[in-house]
Amino acid sequence: MIKFKYVILYVEDVEQSMNFYKNTFDTEIKFITPEKDYGELLTGETSLSFASVNLANSNIKNGFKTAKTEDKPFGIELAFTTDNVEALVEKALQNGAVLYEDIAVKPWGQKTAYVKDPSNYLIEICTEIQ
Repeated sequence: MIKFKYVILYVEDVEQSMNFYKNTFDTEIKFITPEKDYGELLTGETSLSFASVNLANSNIKNGFKTAKTEDKPFGIELAFTTDNVEALVEKALQNGAVLYEDIAVKPWGQKTAYVKDPSNYLIEICTEIQ
């Protein structure tokens, strides 16, 4: 059996990143190592996890690109649905996110906005597609 289990973001500060998602999206911390170099949030079947850049470097010998804040975000996003996009965008901004694309309504009726988290990862905040 194959199961999609984790999305792991490589970040400079695991605890800070986890707290941003916990405080913004009302997730709970499932686990964080005593060294605070790896942690997981309770997000359903697939865990949203965080590894320090140093830990990731020890695992990925060929290297990787980091999500530097002066760069555009990677061509991938994390999406969170809500009934109140405006309120959740405001909460994200209050917790340290940066607005990347303002709220818009798509032709199919979905309301979307994009923010960058404090580690420069792209987050879509949107309503469900009806």
